[in-house]
Formats: sequence, structure tokens, C-alpha cells
Amino acid sequence: MSTSAYPRSPKEQLGGLCHLGRLIDKIRMRHSGLLQEYNYLTTGFDKYLLDYLGIKGDVLEQRVLEGGTDEEILAWVQGHGKSMTEEEKRQWNEMVLNGEPKNDMAQGRFNALLTGIAEKRGVSVDQLPKITKWVEAIDLDEERL
Repeated sequence: MSTSAYPRSPKEQLGGLCHLGRLIDKIRMRHSGLLQEYNYLTTGFDKYLLDYLGIKGDVLEQRVLEGGTDEEILAWVQGHGKSMTEEEKRQWNEMVLNGEPKNDMAQGRFNALLTGIAEKRGVSVDQLPKITKWVEAIDLDEERL
């Protein structure tokens, strides 16, 4: 689990899957009182990954809260979720790593996120690194960029 104030980057892989380790971190950190602001299990990459794996968020949450290492939870996910081929993992990772806003509503959310990041840093949006992908925005927000 991450020891910083944020869950690990969605770029980091666990069991060959981007975002899985981050989702586990978010569950652990949320229930330890360390995360309050995050949308959690029902939106974004969390929801997409859970749907992709065929696992309900509350069921994964319960398993994570029972404790164990990342590897133990990964083994549980592999035993209870959809079996994924290497190609399916590659496709998932491609979507996570290269996903950009796909419509005007999503672009509006992306722009609002960048505006919020700029406000937290006390700079204009133009002074932020030029990014277009959701994972870049997450890493920028969580001070990895």
C-alpha cells in the first residue's frame, strides 16, 4: 500500500492490471480515515475496473478490509473475478493509460479538474503541464507530475 497521502498511481500495475493496486489503496485509505474527497468504487476507473472484472464494489471492499497483502487480494480477485487473457489485460491497460475525455461533458469535467489543480497550486491553468489523459490529470493532482 502507498505510504504517501495519496493512493498509488493508476499507472502502476498489480497482477498485470493498471489501477487495481490504486483501487485497493483507496479502499484501505478510505477506511483508515485518510481519504475523504475521492469518488470511490462507483465512478471512473474504479467502476470500469470492477465491471471489467465482474466484481461488485462492496464485495471487493469487504475482502480488502479483511486484510492481507496485495498479492493475497490479487489471488482473491483472480479467483472471484473474470479470468482475463493477456490481450484483455493489454486492452484494459491501454484504455487506462491513454484514456482522454471522449465528449463535451467529459472534457468539461477534465477542464474543471485542471482548474481545481491550478487553484490548489496558486497558478493559472496555462502554467500547468500540458496534459490530455485522465491518468496524467490524476498524477498531476496527486503531485506526481
